[in-house]
Amino acid sequence: MHQQDHVSPTVTQLRADLALALRAAAHHGLSEGVCNHFSVELPDGSGRFLLNPQGFLWSEIGAEDIVMIDVQGTILAGKHAVESTAMHIHAAVHRICKTACVFHTHMPYATALTLTAAGQLDTTLSQNAMRFHGRVCRDANYNGLALDHTEGERLAKLMQGADVAFLGNHGVVVCGNRIDYAYDDLYYLERACMAQVLAQSTGQALVPVAPALAQRVAEQTNSERLQSELFFAALRRQIP
Repeated sequence: MHQQDHVSPTVTQLRADLALALRAAAHHGLSEGVCNHFSVELPDGSGRFLLNPQGFLWSEIGAEDIVMIDVQGTILAGKHAVESTAMHIHAAVHRICKTACVFHTHMPYATALTLTAAGQLDTTLSQNAMRFHGRVCRDANYNGLALDHTEGERLAKLMQGADVAFLGNHGVVVCGNRIDYAYDDLYYLERACMAQVLAQSTGQALVPVAPALAQRVAEQTNSERLQSELFFAALRRQIP
C-alpha cells in the first residue's frame, strides 16, 4: 500500500507542474478540444502516473484535477474519470520506453506533417528542427484509435530510443525525463514544424544542412537545458 502518498510534496509538485504544462499548451495553441493527454510517472518505481482528466479543456485544468492511475488504469487518486485511449497509450510508453513524461497532442503543424509522404519533421532544416536530429521516429501505419493495450504497446515498441514519434495521420508523442524539458521540446517541435510547413508553402526549394551539422546542433542544444528550465519558470509567472 502507498499510505496516502498521493499528497506527498513530490506528488503535489508534479500535479502542479503537469497542470501548468497543460494550461501552457492551451495558451500556445497546442491543444485540441478536450482530447489528448499529458502524463508523468511517479519517481518511486511503482508504475503509477499522473494524467489529465477526461472532459476538461486544458486551459481550465488545475493541480487538483490531475488524476493518479496505475498501469491497469485503476484510479488511485483524483475526482475525475480518465479517457481509455490515454491509459492504453501512456501506460505502455511509460513501461516500455522507461520515460517519465509522455505528452500526446494533435498540435496543428506537427500533425500536418504526419499527413505528408515524408510523414515527419526534417531535422536538417531550421535550427529548432536540428535539436531533434537523431531523436525522432515515424509510425507510418495508422491503426485507428488505441482502444486496447496492444495498440499502445505497438506504438511504445516503435518509440524505443526516440523522444519524439510522428504518428501517421494522427499527431505526435513527445517524451522526456522532466516536465519542463518535455514541455520545452513539445513547444519547439511545433515551432520547427510550423517553419517547415511555411517554408514548403512558398514552393521554393528548401536548403537543408549536412546531417553532421544537424547532429552537432542537437548535441549543443541537448547538453545544456538551462533555457528549458527558464522557459518553464517564465510560464509559472505568466500562465494563470
